[in-house]
Amino acid sequence: MIPAVSSQLLLLSIAYALLAFLLLILCLGTRWHWGLKASLVVLVSGFYVFSFQTFRGLAGWPAEDELPRQFVLLSAVFDEPSPGRGHPGAIFLWVHPMKDDAPLAMPRQFKLPYEKDLHRILGDGIKKARDGNTQLGETEPKRGTGSLPWLRPASNDKVEIKLRDLPRAQLPEK
Repeated sequence: MIPAVSSQLLLLSIAYALLAFLLLILCLGTRWHWGLKASLVVLVSGFYVFSFQTFRGLAGWPAEDELPRQFVLLSAVFDEPSPGRGHPGAIFLWVHPMKDDAPLAMPRQFKLPYEKDLHRILGDGIKKARDGNTQLGETEPKRGTGSLPWLRPASNDKVEIKLRDLPRAQLPEK
């Protein structure tokens, strides 16, 4: 059985192939000006590139969106920078977004630029989580950013991540 995401990508690829076939029929079967035909080919090709970038999230690629304000840390992978290769490095986070102290439906993967301090904080959080202390993360804008928050683009470059132990649930008395 094909997983749901793979079948969606397969159906999307078939739809794109059908669109390209219809464009081929239009280009061969009409007497439109060659400039119009060329512009249609460029437009459809640009649509393929745009849709590939848009639907990367379906295949499990990390989101480069802003981290949620509150989240439960599930895991992290650290890709350290390599100046010799010109690789800036990255931190990949798997988090469960929280809203109103309740987890949302699905965990998400995020990509952050590599920072040594963030590596240390998240590494300590992962160790605590493995010891059974669930880690609740919160994001706050870094101080001294120098501009109004609503003017800044949505990115993870200007946020500070803080982790703390999630309080254990108290059992009711008998």
